Parts: sequence; C-alpha cells; structure tokens
Amino acid sequence: MNYEDMVIWITGASSGIGEALALQYAKKGASLIISSNEPEQLERVRESCPAKEKVAALFLDLLDLDSIPAKGQEALSKHGRVDLLINNGGISQRSLVPETAMATYKKIMDIDFFGHVAVTKSILPSMLEQKAGHIAVTSSVTGKFGAPLRSGYSAAKHALHGFFDTLRAEVWKENIKVTIVCPTSVKTNISFHAVAGDGKEYGKMSDHLAKGLTPEEAARRYIRALEQGKEEVVIGDDALKYAPLIRRISPALFSRMLRKAKVN
Repeated sequence: MNYEDMVIWITGASSGIGEALALQYAKKGASLIISSNEPEQLERVRESCPAKEKVAALFLDLLDLDSIPAKGQEALSKHGRVDLLINNGGISQRSLVPETAMATYKKIMDIDFFGHVAVTKSILPSMLEQKAGHIAVTSSVTGKFGAPLRSGYSAAKHALHGFFDTLRAEVWKENIKVTIVCPTSVKTNISFHAVAGDGKEYGKMSDHLAKGLTPEEAARRYIRALEQGKEEVVIGDDALKYAPLIRRISPALFSRMLRKAKVN
C-alpha cells in the first residue's frame, strides 16, 4: 500500500499503541495528525517521527465534547483532508460496581464512547463528500463481554461496537470502511492511568498487561488488519483471544471460567 499520499489522524497518540502506530505510519511516509491531551508527550512523539515536517500535533481532550467539532476542522486544515481516522484515545477502570461513583461512570463513557463518536462525526462529512475514507476505533476484547472491575469500561466498549457497526452499515455505499480493533493484553500504561471507583488513578500495572504484546507488535497487527480491510479483529497472543469464541459456543462455560479468573 502506498502511504506517501495518505493523511492519517490518530488520537491517543502520546503513548502505547497510539504512539507505536504514529511511528510506524511515519516510517511508511504517511502525513499524520497526532492527538492527545498531553502536549509535551505529543511533541516528543512528533520529534521521534521520521520526516516530522509531515506530522502535525493537535491537542485534543476527549472529555471536552463541545470543543471536538472545531478540532475536527483544525485536523482537516493540517493536510487538507483525512483519509484514515484512528480513534485510539481512552481510559480504563479498576473498581467494583458498588464502589464506583456515577461521576466515574460518566467520565469513562465521555472519553471511551462519546469522545470517539464526536471525533468521528467531525470528520465524517468530509469523507462522505470525497466518497472515500477509513475509520478505525480501538475497542477491547472486553467490548465482547463484561469483566469484573471493568463495568464502565466494558459498557463503553460495548457501546462502540453498537455505534461503529451501525455506521459501517450506513456508509459502505459511500466507499467508507469501518474497522473495530479489539486488543487483549498489550504492555502499556493503561492500567496505571485507569480510574478507581472514586475517579482517582489506579496506579498499578495489571499482571496480564505486563505479559502482553509490545505496543510495537500490537501496532503492526493493527496496521495489517486495516490494510486487509477487516471489519473487526482481535489482537493478542494470550488466552483472552479465545474468550469471544468460548462465550459464543458455551455462555454457561464462559461464565464459570470468568468467575474463577484472576483479574486485576
């Protein structure tokens, strides 16, 4: 695939999978807009990119939903269009339902669901006008089932599937692709920045993440799935990649397995 003339906007690009995607797409020669709510880290990523003059850093706070339409227009102004939008920003959770404040649930939903919807809607009219485009969103394997300590996170990821599956059905005639990517365990800081029930940072590395794919390998598989035009893909090497299949074949067995699983 020729990336020299492609414009890609990646949110959540200041660390983890988003950073790895930015670096790999930059090496392929794409023009990039990279976004997050951490301007210093975002600039660090931009400086690390080959041909950094083709990389524009754009501050984006997914919690500030009212600002996102203007951010979409600003992104479009950087290189004239967006050919591929990767909705990758997000926050995780580590708390039991009785311990989780409603304000924490709202924060998770605003970032992990409504923020992605708003970013997508800010770019979608331009893709419809050019009758071409590709929209991706980073979900999670827990977007396919609920998991302990992740009630709000799982709910937000489930919502992404409902929205982006519907979007795909509506825009395919306009030559716009939609891909949902579901990582299992990737060695990032997402659990450090996850919210506890009171909204404060969890501040610990989850055991399964510590043993997961590197962000670089996850990004390679992410890019390959987009190149292949897949509608949905699970990325991971651990047993969690089989969880959606087991749940579909035997919901009762899956439920028993989930009750016995060690989660953190």
